[in-house]
Amino acid sequence: MRLNLRELQQRLFGNPDDGLTPVTLDRRRIFILPSRAGLLFALTLLVMLLAAINYNLALGHALVFLLAGLGLVGMVHTFRNLHGLRITPGRCAPVFAGETAEFKLLLDNDRPGSRYGLMLEAEKGLSASSSVGGGNQASVGVPVHAHRRGWLPLPRTRLSTRYPLGLFTAWSYLQPGMRCLVYPKPLPQALPDGLWADQGSGNSNGGQEDFAGFRERQATDSLRHVAWKASARDDGSRPLLVKQFAGGSDSQLELAWSATDPTVDDETRLSVLTGWVLAADQGRIPFSLSLPGVNIPAGNGAAHRQRCLEALALFRT
Repeated sequence: MRLNLRELQQRLFGNPDDGLTPVTLDRRRIFILPSRAGLLFALTLLVMLLAAINYNLALGHALVFLLAGLGLVGMVHTFRNLHGLRITPGRCAPVFAGETAEFKLLLDNDRPGSRYGLMLEAEKGLSASSSVGGGNQASVGVPVHAHRRGWLPLPRTRLSTRYPLGLFTAWSYLQPGMRCLVYPKPLPQALPDGLWADQGSGNSNGGQEDFAGFRERQATDSLRHVAWKASARDDGSRPLLVKQFAGGSDSQLELAWSATDPTVDDETRLSVLTGWVLAADQGRIPFSLSLPGVNIPAGNGAAHRQRCLEALALFRT
């Protein structure tokens, strides 16, 4: 009888793809083996038993059997700490490349007793711990490094426990159909003058008809719009000043692929555009985004920023 890799995974670890449906851990999905401490404990019991037999010690036999029974009880409780636990996939907030994504999983405990010492690990070296009270729910974020932009799927996740004695390790494998959107890593830098659609003013707070006062210069403001005379009256301890105008038409930014340096690689150009998007959004400046095959009209706000960042994340993936 020949089995392919997928069938072998199904027999050993259950369904390799649980999708977005809740999963309840039954006895077929839970594995249990002695831990290193458990193996040392068993070796100690064996030595004690040999000594008790050699010296014909009745109390030695009683102590060995008592400790062995305690270990078996601990094994049952370790298994029951996972058995019947219900896991429901949640959501994962978008992150930037180089950050750590957290895939939310909801742990549902429908029995009266609490469950302690639950460990979830999807990537070696990164883990999250949780405990669930009796009849309660707990949300835990499974950390995964986001190395590249685009969609990041949740790898196979290992849910394990050593509660209560640490002599046994019980574990189960989960494969929720979850993914996280990873934005390009932003490169913070000032916005060039050539990005302004209205070259008459680079001010994001008003038009250019009536003078309304001064404000401190932000990183998104061009040096061409600095009030040098007003700034010269200061001793240099304060930021540069920019004139504010009321009335008239608002200026906006045109963030385009063609405005980036063509001599660098595509990922660097996307990082530059990501930095511009964040700078314009922080300065509350309306902006548009133009990529090869993608044109997003001018706008502002959280929804517009998310739409532009999503277009940058999925560009040519």
